[in-house]
Amino acid sequence: MEPLNRPYQTGATAYAAALDQGLRQHMLRVYNYMGAGLVITGLVAYIVGTTPALYVPIFQSPLKWVVMLAPLAFVFFFSFRLHAMSASAAQMAFWAFCGVMGLSMGAVFLQFTGASIARTFFISATMFGAMSLYGYTTKRDLSKFGSFLMMGLIGVVIASIVNIFLGSSALQFAISVIGIMVFVGLTAWDTQNIKEQYAENYDQESQQKLAVFGALSLYLNFVNIFQLLLNLTGERE
Repeated sequence: MEPLNRPYQTGATAYAAALDQGLRQHMLRVYNYMGAGLVITGLVAYIVGTTPALYVPIFQSPLKWVVMLAPLAFVFFFSFRLHAMSASAAQMAFWAFCGVMGLSMGAVFLQFTGASIARTFFISATMFGAMSLYGYTTKRDLSKFGSFLMMGLIGVVIASIVNIFLGSSALQFAISVIGIMVFVGLTAWDTQNIKEQYAENYDQESQQKLAVFGALSLYLNFVNIFQLLLNLTGERE
């Protein structure tokens, strides 16, 4: 019986190896999209935040509300339209979103010191990398934490909107602490979801869109960890 089983075992092993290689390439594509998106956001934020001709008309006028709320509008757009878009359209929309996010984050360079921004970025990158690696490698099913994390996310969003009008430093501190824990958890959860959603029988168009959507999820987690951590520990100008 062993000789008869050997071809089956060899085929199964080859399939598993090919699937594993495809998954690694898919995850690399996701991280590349995310990294490129962060570069775009950082460059736009730096240019806007250090150029008076740009930040004065944006942040010293009612236009700041449009800039601040535009990323949220993009997220809703992605949620409802991504599956109906082509892969190239989804990719272009992602780059546009990263640019708009950079506009809204230009204020960071007006409020915090450069050294503080750099330090917080590296701390955020370390936290994000560790949790994403955990989400990718763990055998533990993280799906049971999904509903809890989503409830926490909704709570953080609602509290953040309320605090725009209240301006409470105590509430902002609580939002930052809870928000960091929520987005750190979402990083591991989203990474595991991206890994599990991958399937070799997807056509190239579907895999491309899946990579863009995965990059968007991880990008949002990283940006929120960075912003909340900066609000919590950043040194203001």
